[in-house]
Amino acid sequence: MNTADLGLPVEVPSTALFTDQYELTMLQAAMKAGTAGRRSVFEVFTRRLPGGRRYGVVAGTGRVLDAIENFRFDADVLAFLRERGVVDPETCAYLADYRFSGDVWGYPEGEVYFPGSPVLRVEGSFAECVLLETVILSILNHDSAIAAAASRMASAAGDRPLIEMGARRTHELAAVAAARAAYVGGFTSTSDLAAGFRYGIPTVGTSAHAFTLLHDHERDAFRAQVESMGRDTTLLVDTYDVAEAVRTAVEVAGPGLGAVRIDSGDLLLVAHRVRQQLDELGATGTRIIVTSDLDEYAIASLAAAPVDAYGVGTQLVTGSGHPTCSMVYKLVARAESADPAAPLVPVAKKATGGKTSIGGRKWAARRLDADGVAEAEVIGTGPVPDGLADRSLLVELVKGGEVVAREPLDAPRERHVAARAGLPLSATQLSRGEPVIPTEYVPGPTGG
Repeated sequence: MNTADLGLPVEVPSTALFTDQYELTMLQAAMKAGTAGRRSVFEVFTRRLPGGRRYGVVAGTGRVLDAIENFRFDADVLAFLRERGVVDPETCAYLADYRFSGDVWGYPEGEVYFPGSPVLRVEGSFAECVLLETVILSILNHDSAIAAAASRMASAAGDRPLIEMGARRTHELAAVAAARAAYVGGFTSTSDLAAGFRYGIPTVGTSAHAFTLLHDHERDAFRAQVESMGRDTTLLVDTYDVAEAVRTAVEVAGPGLGAVRIDSGDLLLVAHRVRQQLDELGATGTRIIVTSDLDEYAIASLAAAPVDAYGVGTQLVTGSGHPTCSMVYKLVARAESADPAAPLVPVAKKATGGKTSIGGRKWAARRLDADGVAEAEVIGTGPVPDGLADRSLLVELVKGGEVVAREPLDAPRERHVAARAGLPLSATQLSRGEPVIPTEYVPGPTGG
């Protein structure tokens, strides 16, 4: 969901300069060579998953569609390019009228992926496709990394809700994207109001230690918060002495106090003590929320603790140690000439050093075992084998330059739950390991 879905006004900035200079210089050179109009196929994929990860999560697709739609070179942008001498006048003239008119296929947002999975396929002229490389990669690499971390945390949390609260630990715009990706990956709410405004994600928040320190006594702070926000609020109880704070909180709010938050100390031990104290005070329905630099491992270690919800910040918005997915955007096929009817020719980088690619426009399907559990990611360039035709993973996202696959944000969120449930049980293990299913390549009739 975005502000347009909410019926709110939204300023749509151009995404044209979210790119690297060499995209434009390649365009200029290709125009001079007469090859810029050749029909081309680019694919986004990663050669490997981050170390120890069992699966990846596709996130940011909706933002990619927005970026493609808003990729426009307005007068100010063109003036900047001319003043800097980035490209020549002929190229500027082409850019002034730029509108992506090709097709985009991809894994639907929320789906899982593996090494080699063609998570996005962009087709059109070389000129219009090459310009999109950087903005597509910057979105998918960031959002998919956050969603993968969120998914692991959601698995560790089980049925307990997760609050995204990492805005202060990253760039202000990245924070909004991170909240969106975290929601796709399984988080239930965010503290970031910009994310709530733009994407309709539920927002939460009450008070910090500064609010308690502002008042002469902790009791005064609790009373002020309860009078302002009601008894169902969440009181922060670790500014001074936790046991004293819990006692005071129940005295002020009564046994109907909504929740207490613990932000420091041995969370496992403190949570047990707080639960026992709350129950003894009659506040049996008061929830316990824990924060304090959590990651999926810390969340898993608290599985047996009487914790009702987790708030996660730094580790989430930095991908829990893996802030990028190392996705690449590679030309895999191009026409023999600029003739629209010219056949496509598979192309691929063949250099040594682990950066080789497989040429040809690819399909992808997930093979299931007899129990309906995924057993392999199958990728090919020829005919789809019998039994896999109805397991295709790629869906049409853009047709003839028009976005055809917009969906509310809850759709990829629900899709991810189903996709993860379809993997072998070992997918949710936090121990280091290989991808939970192998990637198999089926070559075309000529190996292309």
